[in-house]
Amino acid sequence: MQKKYLSKADALKRMQRYCAYQDRCHYEVRSKLLELGVYGDTLEEIMAELIIDRFLDEERFARSFVRGKFRLKKWGRVRIKRELKLRKISAYCQRKGLEEIDEQEYEATLHAILQKKLAEYQRKYDSFQSGQKAGLYAQNRGYESSLIWPTLRKIQEEQAEK
Repeated sequence: MQKKYLSKADALKRMQRYCAYQDRCHYEVRSKLLELGVYGDTLEEIMAELIIDRFLDEERFARSFVRGKFRLKKWGRVRIKRELKLRKISAYCQRKGLEEIDEQEYEATLHAILQKKLAEYQRKYDSFQSGQKAGLYAQNRGYESSLIWPTLRKIQEEQAEK
């Protein structure tokens, strides 16, 4: 089956709808254009036009991506950074995006995740194992070890006092 040729105007219109639906990064839009069979100068012209018309904005994408992944999926900075790198977001835009995370909110979220997992694991394992498993869970969610272990110790001390 042969692919139907897409004119520049049609491809631009489709990409405008694609970008208006949700913030996109350059990598996603470029991949979508290649998937549609748009190559070379036409692809570059469409990308440039999307940027000029503010349909594409890497910094805006990074900021909304970070907000969404942290607030909705409760991801840590390490995982968010890795995902931004996979999408070929510049270091500058990564830094700007990570500014969206409030430090107190970040620590409170980590505390809540650890508390929940600790309670869950304490039903099955001894306190050392449950602490290790909760810590590893938080690491897999992308939180920094330098924050996880002191927070975990603090939670365990609070529980021991009760």
